[in-house]
Amino acid sequence: MLKIEKRLWDQNYQRVMGLDEVGRGCLSGPVVAAGVIFREDVNIRGIRDSKQLSASKRERLAHQIREEAEFWTIRACNPVEIDKMNILHASIRAMMKCTESEGANSDFLLVDGNRFTASLTPFECIVQGDNKSLSIAAASILAKVYRDQLMRGLHHTYPFYGWDTNVGYPTRKHYEGLKKYGYTVHHRKSFKLRTDKAFKGLDS
Repeated sequence: MLKIEKRLWDQNYQRVMGLDEVGRGCLSGPVVAAGVIFREDVNIRGIRDSKQLSASKRERLAHQIREEAEFWTIRACNPVEIDKMNILHASIRAMMKCTESEGANSDFLLVDGNRFTASLTPFECIVQGDNKSLSIAAASILAKVYRDQLMRGLHHTYPFYGWDTNVGYPTRKHYEGLKKYGYTVHHRKSFKLRTDKAFKGLDS
């Protein structure tokens, strides 16, 4: 998981930032990105793609990453920004916000996926990067833990959509809540929020 970072460190890059985002496929809530820079002596066991980890392990690793990383940041684009830009551009913008965070000073970016934007900082897009780069995998963990906790907190105010379990993703319960109660300020109005066919076959 450090092969890519080691190649860049050998090329004298000192602050290699891994970038990943979560929440692109959700109906509600922000798209959240994280950026992580590790030192060359990093030694955190168990980091991998956040989707492959249990919630408890993600939370434990997120704490360890925040404690031991050289630098980390979490940034987001809210539903209004998503509706204005579209989800792809909002996802990229959230990652760009990470690179612009005070103290980041990254000199190379490792970006999960195959799309990014023009940047003064050199970068490399890596498909399935959260399975190939420790920095990207760590970013995916931070972003998912932050976003999941945010959506579960919002569930207490908006209990009709199942955000405590689906964290904003499309499920039967989410669509049923939309059908009965309509959308909230946290919903992405540019997404298909009301369609009888949308929740057929979805789990509750």
